[in-house]
Amino acid sequence: MLELNDKTVIISGASSGIGRSCAIRCSEQGAKVALLGRDENRLKETLLKLSGEGHKIYCQDLVEYDKLKDLVSRVVEDIGFISGFIHSAGIEIVLPLKLTEPHHFERAFAVNVISGFELTKHIVKKKNINPDGASIIYISSVMGITGQPTKTVYSATKGALISGTRSLAVELARYNIRVNCVSPAVVKTGMSQAMMDKTTSDAVEEMIKAHPLGIGQPKDVADTCVFLLSESAKWITGTNIVIDGGYVSL
Repeated sequence: MLELNDKTVIISGASSGIGRSCAIRCSEQGAKVALLGRDENRLKETLLKLSGEGHKIYCQDLVEYDKLKDLVSRVVEDIGFISGFIHSAGIEIVLPLKLTEPHHFERAFAVNVISGFELTKHIVKKKNINPDGASIIYISSVMGITGQPTKTVYSATKGALISGTRSLAVELARYNIRVNCVSPAVVKTGMSQAMMDKTTSDAVEEMIKAHPLGIGQPKDVADTCVFLLSESAKWITGTNIVIDGGYVSL
């Protein structure tokens, strides 16, 4: 029931971290994967890790909104009708409010939120989407439902994904298109490691303690995404699945 055979899945932010892990897991389950990102070399690295054949990379800055329509059309032409989309592309801005400027919010919303919804707008068009239905997944964060100092910008974008998912799920349900969010806590990625390297050892220890089951792995998130893409999740839409090792429960 978790097989993704003959499904075409688009993954943004596929050059590293959670996006890369999602691409690997989707390919292992039989999907053909369209890898989206800005760094062609890193996308090629991801491509080499995929199972099966038929995958392709598309090097594109997602905030160039006027190019996304043609990008989706190329994916359909190259690989086939789209059955799934995982929006994993994102940036994290950590600043106290007194140091934030409008451009910080604008940049974060452009990458984390607007690009995902713009891609979705083109993906769900009748000429692009699998007529049997599809699954859309946005990678949010526990910061979208809880608070932390200096995370106002980041939390605002992740909360927007969760709220937007609920409305979009209702809007697209009649087309058999499901829309869900996945909200991880801290996961071991290059981005999180860079953050830990700049943090004191005591602060890192406190961060680990805040996750009763320990820090997560990208595969933990990817496995949940595979489930949401599969027929096993055919009655799940408009929800936000928290994957946090117990972080929110403390």
